[in-house]
Amino acid sequence: MQIIEVADPAEAAAFAADLIEEHAPRVLGAATGATPEPLYRLLVARQRLAPTTTVCLLDEYIGLPVGHRQRYRHVIEAQLVNPLGLTVVAPDVDAIDPTAACRRYEDALVELGGIDLQILGIGRNGHIGFNEPGTSFDTVTHVVELAATTRADNARCFDGLSGVPTHAITQGIANIRRAKRIVLIAFGRRKANAVSAMLGGPVSTASPASALRDHRDLVVIADREALTQRNIIQSHSFGTA
Repeated sequence: MQIIEVADPAEAAAFAADLIEEHAPRVLGAATGATPEPLYRLLVARQRLAPTTTVCLLDEYIGLPVGHRQRYRHVIEAQLVNPLGLTVVAPDVDAIDPTAACRRYEDALVELGGIDLQILGIGRNGHIGFNEPGTSFDTVTHVVELAATTRADNARCFDGLSGVPTHAITQGIANIRRAKRIVLIAFGRRKANAVSAMLGGPVSTASPASALRDHRDLVVIADREALTQRNIIQSHSFGTA
């Protein structure tokens, strides 16, 4: 595990972009939300990702109409895929049978050979993707009912809490753990407890992100506020910005 403390999102984006370009992933796993936005802007500005790169969505809401501004496929196409001319693969959340759609997405990931590099954020409750606390570490792509805290945190992107979908399709923790390299980005004191639990608490389904602790190539990029529990993580740190 490598932990990099950064001063701000711009510095985090620079570190993460360097890691991605060094790895040159053929298949890039993409999280969405506010955390990775500076990274995607920088990747577009640098124009160094190969046009043959395939971008795979980490998760997607169920129940939003086609073209909705918060559809994650729409978001990642606007922020990264279209500006760089990349290919995107996403779960079919419009399918009549969402469980069958999960199986098809799982098959697509296998056909691609898996994720070379996965970009992650972390939820306030420790979720990765939409894998909420209590999710088995063996879970693959599945339908999930979103936790109340997750919906509340995402309400800012909608017209209030009532507009936030209650369900989503997400890659499972087992999918995430299979990625050859994982780059997890976290900012702010609100994420400090989740980051602390991931790095120094029990490895438990109560903290989904703790499943990553023994990953062979995990890089955590976070600001000082997210790393307030220095007594837990100090022994892992290798660089301070």
